[in-house]
Amino acid sequence: MGGSELNFVNQAFNTNWIAPLGPNVTQFETSLEDYLGSENYVAALSSGTAAIHLALILLGVERGDEVICQSMTFSASANPILYQGATPVFVDSEAETWNICPELLEKAIVDRIAKGKTPKAIIAVHLYGMPYKVNELRSISEKYGIPIIEDSAEALGSSYKGEKCGTFGTISILSFNGNKIITTSGGGALVSRNIEYKDKAIFLATQARDEAPHYQHSEIGYNYRLSNISAGIGCGQMEILDAHVALRRKMNLFYRNLFKDINGIDVFIEPNDNIYSNHWLSCITFTEKTSNFNPDALRNALLAENIESRPLWKPMHLQPIFKNAIYYENGVSQNLFERGLCLPSGSNLDDEARQRISETVSGYLKKSTLK
Repeated sequence: MGGSELNFVNQAFNTNWIAPLGPNVTQFETSLEDYLGSENYVAALSSGTAAIHLALILLGVERGDEVICQSMTFSASANPILYQGATPVFVDSEAETWNICPELLEKAIVDRIAKGKTPKAIIAVHLYGMPYKVNELRSISEKYGIPIIEDSAEALGSSYKGEKCGTFGTISILSFNGNKIITTSGGGALVSRNIEYKDKAIFLATQARDEAPHYQHSEIGYNYRLSNISAGIGCGQMEILDAHVALRRKMNLFYRNLFKDINGIDVFIEPNDNIYSNHWLSCITFTEKTSNFNPDALRNALLAENIESRPLWKPMHLQPIFKNAIYYENGVSQNLFERGLCLPSGSNLDDEARQRISETVSGYLKKSTLK
């Protein structure tokens, strides 16, 4: 928290704006629109998952349709496809950004079209805040006329060629869950340059109530709007967004220095100058592994000192719920999952915490041997 969040929350109480509309919601949306620029319109919602669900509806995804989705991601990227009764088609990653592989994506599209199942949308993710290959994906999207839903849940504050993530999709989504760069406790947003998408998203998110003096509904609606209280937290958080991005990038630099002389471990960083990552989470991969030099051994060494770390996202094609899903693979995501680790990256980590991490990692490395 930055300090001013409570002022917005108190204002909501003092003015009795508790419902999922009000001045904080409007200000939060405006702040995001100003931050993202490029004439983007924002609808504040209850979660990033809700935003993906509404994006699929707005793009006409229905039962029986196919939607391509990046395999290496959190399940919230893929689950809304099932909400619509559609079928996910998972595509593997490329090794530079860990995001959906453009070459494999096009191969999957060509194959699906040949089978008479042109995908209705592509869900592409900026994994851990690292922008995907925007130009390549945009070219494929335009070539085959398939819209992109840009999952920027982890990438607010990241950019590609100077343009903010959250602005590259036909429809883009953001998340303000408790672990994101900024938070509204729970919350998300739908972003588009098409004002009609914003208006329709808000309509659907407020139970699709028709214009009438009585309650009348001609479409299925959802309770997906963000509350004025949560939006108040978001208004305060927007004031410290850039500071939080700087703190996450500082943690990434800390890990680069910590592991710079360690053979067999790579820190996940931007592959070129076109990409600017918020480094929402800093990750490493073990390029070499032995029985005591591997991600799980390091995770347990950190855990013994009450320092939490986690494996990378388990790819969707490896999840039990999607075990029978269509999957176009090159082995990258499974290899990353087996060799990667997410390290402590919070914006509130201080020098004392970094010293604890450094001492624990150094102690582990001294005990382990790379054979």
